[in-house]
Amino acid sequence: MTDSTDQSDPAELAALRDTVRGLMPRLRTDLEALTRIPSVSLPAFDQSHVDASAEATAALLRAEGLEVEIVREGGAPAVIGHIDGPDGAPTVMLYAHHDVQPPGDDADWDSAPFEPTERDGRLYGRGAADDKAGIMAHIAALRAHAGQLPVGVTVFVEGEEEVGSDSLMTILERHGDKLEADAIVLADSTNWDIGTPALTTTLRGLIRVVVTVTTLDHGVHSGMFGGAVPDAITALVRLIATLHDDEGNVAVTGLRSGEAADLEFSEERLREESGLLDGVSTIGSGSLLSRMWTKPSLTTIGINAPSVEKSSNTLVPTASAKLSMRIAADEVPTDAFVALEKHLLENAPWGAKVEITLDDQGAGFAADASGPVYDQARAAFADAWGKEPVDIGVGGSIPFVAAFAERFPDAAILVTGVEDPDTRAHGANESLHLGEFEKVCVAEAVLFARLGSMRRS
Repeated sequence: MTDSTDQSDPAELAALRDTVRGLMPRLRTDLEALTRIPSVSLPAFDQSHVDASAEATAALLRAEGLEVEIVREGGAPAVIGHIDGPDGAPTVMLYAHHDVQPPGDDADWDSAPFEPTERDGRLYGRGAADDKAGIMAHIAALRAHAGQLPVGVTVFVEGEEEVGSDSLMTILERHGDKLEADAIVLADSTNWDIGTPALTTTLRGLIRVVVTVTTLDHGVHSGMFGGAVPDAITALVRLIATLHDDEGNVAVTGLRSGEAADLEFSEERLREESGLLDGVSTIGSGSLLSRMWTKPSLTTIGINAPSVEKSSNTLVPTASAKLSMRIAADEVPTDAFVALEKHLLENAPWGAKVEITLDDQGAGFAADASGPVYDQARAAFADAWGKEPVDIGVGGSIPFVAAFAERFPDAAILVTGVEDPDTRAHGANESLHLGEFEKVCVAEAVLFARLGSMRRS
């Protein structure tokens, strides 16, 4: 394709803004209808709702003239739709997911999690942002150019992103030819702040393990044997403590790390966004963004041991913990697992028996965020927000991004999103900033127009 990064025609930009603004009431109605479907993809939940969510998504795409099919490859239903563009125009593939996280305890929500509710310019509800607003941003761009699309468009809406995308590789293998594109927009990330758009150019990878420590073949009286015989919980806690140095840096040797983009991010902002309590210090060394985006982190996310309420005066023979390790974008997950496994085995206290089981892994992502498609994307963001976007990293892991990068090596991959620092995706009171959502929709509509100005060379 040839490059054309001329400034947008002011009249065309104004027309697209007006068009999207006029579409917002209907877009919101459709978003609220999607949000009311409790499409939690965890197996313990009713999967008929995930089916209903796929059908509703397919209906939205069909209404915009796309040829649509719902596919299953051993997992939850995914939706694939396509519509041709003008001869010689590039094809854009748009990704989102229609499954959501469990709501948790309803008591933690200020309004019912599956009844979208507006408060102070934000729409609250599970999936209202992550990622049903991503679906609707794609619908918005299609509607903004209804009848005269400047690009070919393929839409892929996954149904099991929140449970690890287990069948994604099979879908890419069997249906990947339907998803070929010049540019891929993956709408499942965040913006830097209210009023400041962003492209996500790095994502950390993930290693999750279960470590089990055993010191006895059965529980024994803590008074009779305590002081000479180690219990498994204490041994496990001592083992976990070796994973960080005194500053809080990950102490596993051999892991990669990098430096984050030089963006201003204060400790005060970190405390506000994370809820870090007064008097509790941050951990690690280096810039805050490097600690969260490009350096490894290790978190204990669960422990199997007797509860406080049900404990007895017994030396516990076996205890387990689940550890979540985020790794640098360029780290090979299997290498990181080997390094973590080696550390745990070598640091077993008092000769305790240690077993490590790999629970999950996912590759990180680092984009070469240069070239004409990225130029057009940044220009579209600037058009929509009236402010230049920033390139950011995200400390979380989205393994499917690496899967798309591997399957479509010639496509420019744009990781975008509808979220902001107060979205609280996965938590109680998840919400979408409605003003920012309109800008997201404008940006994608403008991106279509800008990419349509490019032609295959």
